[in-house]
This record gives sequence, C-alpha cells and structure tokens, in this order.
Amino acid sequence: MTDDQLLRYSRHILLDALGIEGQARILASHALIVGAGGLGSPAALYLASAGVGKITLVDDDSVDFTNLQRQILHTQARVGMAKAESGRQALAAINPEIAVVPLQQRLSGPALDALVATADIVLDCTDNFATRHAINRACVHHKKPLVSGAAIRFDGQISVYDLRRDDAPCYHCLFPEGDDVEEVRCAVMGVFAPLTGIVGTMQAAEALKLAAGIGQSLSGRLLLLDALDMEWRTVRFRKDPACAVCGPTAAGQAPGYLPRPDADRESAGGVCRPG
Repeated sequence: MTDDQLLRYSRHILLDALGIEGQARILASHALIVGAGGLGSPAALYLASAGVGKITLVDDDSVDFTNLQRQILHTQARVGMAKAESGRQALAAINPEIAVVPLQQRLSGPALDALVATADIVLDCTDNFATRHAINRACVHHKKPLVSGAAIRFDGQISVYDLRRDDAPCYHCLFPEGDDVEEVRCAVMGVFAPLTGIVGTMQAAEALKLAAGIGQSLSGRLLLLDALDMEWRTVRFRKDPACAVCGPTAAGQAPGYLPRPDADRESAGGVCRPG
C-alpha cells in the first residue's frame, strides 16, 4: 500500500476489525454492480470512496430528468448520457485511483455468466424479477456472494446470499421464480428518495464487509424497512433443500417451489412489505 493510500484510507485502517489487511483486500477486490439507478448510485459511490480496486458498472439506460430526485450518481448536465458512463465520471471524480468499467447493456445469458465469473462480489441494484433471478443463477453457478436490495414507495429490503457457502440460501429460496407476484416499479408507484440511499448504502456496507472478510453478513436474514414510520424488521430464512436453483437436485426441480414457512413474506416487485 502506498503512502497516499495509507493516508486516504487511514480512517478505515484505524478500525481494529479492518486494519491494513482488510483495506488491502478491499483494494484488491472487484465489485460488479448491476444497475446504476437509485440503489446503485450510493452503493457505487461508497465502494469507490472506500477503495474497491475495480468496479464494473452495468446499466442499459440513459439519465432521465426524473432520475435526479434520487439517483445521486448523475447530474442535470448529464441528462441523456448513458448511466454507466455518467456513473464512471462520478466515481472517477471521487477516486481516480480505482478502475471503473462502464457497460451500457442489459446483461443476460452467457454475457452475464461470464461477467459474474470475473467478480468477487455482485450487487443487485436492479428493479425487475427476471434480471434478479438471472443474476442469482449466475452467482449460484460461480459461487459468488450476492448483495441484493430493493426499494419502492416507502418500503425497502436488503439481504446477502453468500453463495460461497453450501448451506447458504439463494435469492430463489426466498423469492421463487414463477410465483404469481405483481411486479411494480417506482416509475408507476413512486419511491421516497432517501430510501434508495439507505438501502444502497447498506448494500455497500455489506459488500465491503465481504471484500474485507470481516463481521457477520446478512446471509439468512432479510432486513425490511418501513421508512414512513422508520421501523426495521428482520425475517430469518433458510436454504430451501428443494430449491430449483441451489438445491442438490436443482437441475430437475421445477421453478416456483415455495420457500420454507419461516420466510414469511408479502412481496411486490421484489420488495417485501412490512405489515
């Protein structure tokens, strides 16, 4: 670690749980962030400022005027620019030492699988079930830890699926693909601006802990936030032994298998509504 890095990350290094060794692991890590919107914005900013050595930022959309209420990676001057490139510029301004790879594309199939294989940590900051499940399948295949967040209206959620562990549940264990779930998006339902900041920042915190190898992650726990009343709730869930994605007979298991009953949830658009 250089003298400049020792100075830049000194407040991390002072933390006994982190120290020079943990910061060095952060500097050597590669985070894949899928989605450069409300969640991806704070997540990317904090990962960049903390020194994650390489960030691949993926988004197929362009900056829209309506994004500026919550998507803090972007500025009014960059309306119309690809979000991935706008994000690259924002992250370079914060920390020019790190490598940021902007990809303006919708990841799927072999391209998604290949990109997940190169990452150390994957952050799902998307807003639709199809992409979430595709990311989860790739993370299960390559045994990559997945940090997933969601936010709609005043309701947020976050969990970690540490797929390096054989006993860890995956996203499909909790939200089976094929469930009859109504998908809602903030373009129709609205979203409280600071909520995306809260959830996205927590995604960054979980990703940094995973990169540094410190603390206890949210694996097996789903945090639910009602930001209107500012109340948190924790739902514990376990690996589904019959999971169609991560179970021992996954190849032959039909999608849509219901999760274990201790994963009590009501979902809409990937967000569990406390209630």
